Amino acid sequence: MPLDKPYLDVPGTTIFDADQSRKGYWLNQFCMSLMGADNRLRFKADERPYLDEWAMTEEQKLAVLSRDMNRMISLGGNIYFLAKIGATDGLSFQQMAGSMTGMSEDDYRQMMIGGGRPIDGNRYTHEWETAGAGDDDDNDAGADR
Repeated sequence: MPLDKPYLDVPGTTIFDADQSRKGYWLNQFCMSLMGADNRLRFKADERPYLDEWAMTEEQKLAVLSRDMNRMISLGGNIYFLAKIGATDGLSFQQMAGSMTGMSEDDYRQMMIGGGRPIDGNRYTHEWETAGAGDDDDNDAGADR
């Protein structure tokens, strides 16, 4: 019997649960390999052949090659493992997070200093479907999309 996962209804959020862990196992193992200096050098010298040594899906490999962190997360990557790719590229965690939001590093930093993203908007994707046009309440359908 499948587990009830109400958190799947949270917009813009991927929860790293057991299913995500299984899906991203080899992607995350690849990331951990980058903790070794020799492996980082091999990867940076010729990325595709190094990735082909890992039993990742083609989609995962392409996400790594394009450094699409959001895609890697959706494919089972854990941000703490994915940070190894950013570090290999000489990026700070803040720079990586900024790239995931579509913001510049400075804009991302200012947003976080200011308390993070605003809490206005719907909390669950099912609210987008039920929110009517022209409602007078404070819900702004799709504001967090």
